[in-house]
Amino acid sequence: MTKLERCKELLGCWEQPDYRYRQILHAVFQNRVSRFQDMTVLSGELREKLRRELGETVLTLRPVRESRSGQADKLLFELEDGSRIETVRLHYQKGWESFCISSQCGCAFGCKFCATGTMKKLRNLTAWEIIEQLLYFHLQGRRLDSVSFMGMGEPLANPHILQALSLLTDPALFGLSQRRITVSTVGVAPGLKRLTAEFPQVNLAYSLHAPTPELRKKLMPVEKRWSMEQVLPLLNTHILRTHRRVFLAYILLRQINDSPAHAKKLAQLLRRNLRALPLYHVDLIPYNETAHSGGIFAPPEQERIQEFLRILRQAGIRCSARTQFGSDISAACGQLCAEEAHNDP
Repeated sequence: MTKLERCKELLGCWEQPDYRYRQILHAVFQNRVSRFQDMTVLSGELREKLRRELGETVLTLRPVRESRSGQADKLLFELEDGSRIETVRLHYQKGWESFCISSQCGCAFGCKFCATGTMKKLRNLTAWEIIEQLLYFHLQGRRLDSVSFMGMGEPLANPHILQALSLLTDPALFGLSQRRITVSTVGVAPGLKRLTAEFPQVNLAYSLHAPTPELRKKLMPVEKRWSMEQVLPLLNTHILRTHRRVFLAYILLRQINDSPAHAKKLAQLLRRNLRALPLYHVDLIPYNETAHSGGIFAPPEQERIQEFLRILRQAGIRCSARTQFGSDISAACGQLCAEEAHNDP
């Protein structure tokens, strides 16, 4: 339980009126006040009681390690129970600030190329633990221009994800537009259906990473549970109902899934549904090498990436190759946590 959740409980125990909690939320989210003693809308006595019970600030998580590199800053946070998660801040020359946040400690899906997958799943984050990652930056005066659930864990396997989306879009809190939020998934079918029904304007990214079920099974065990043949019709339905673009994440792994033949098979797969095709966008991501890849995976050469793009574009498929940065600070999902876990005695 975060301090803001405990704060609500304490106010109830102290028989404070309901509006006191709203005053605290307004001080935190609108005025960016982090210390209880600075919430001058409250009486001095109440501020002191909150400080004694909860400590100096409203934040429960604490930063334990930070890495910076050009456009990427990565923070390793420790939660109240000692669990650790990662958050990445991306900042661009035009002033745009984007945040990549975690939804779980670890991950149960075990994608072969992912550092988080080496840790296994420890637990789900609560909705308030999810948004505290953003609150940390918000209280520093950062602009939350966009948020993506592309950090540690599988968002749609966490039952608290929809509540977290509600908190993010609540006008009294962050007030983010659904269109400024992206949820990435390996294809958890029940969660996909709920997301389409309850948050239709949230951007959706599907971690595909292979053009055939056979290859995807080797890279992503989730293919055995929720196959691309099950998920792609759900994505088509999402597109036709919401008229929103769906991003297909495709990590390019040298000599594994990056050949012209793979590109042609991917094009054939997507062209099976021409009605939805204009709103698919393939996001090619050169692999970000980690200390735990064991030399199995490597990024492709630039020429290979350009050839892959050319084949997709010739087939009428919207696509782009992501600019790679942050490799020098272990910016890929789960790298810092995995390093910490593997270094522990």
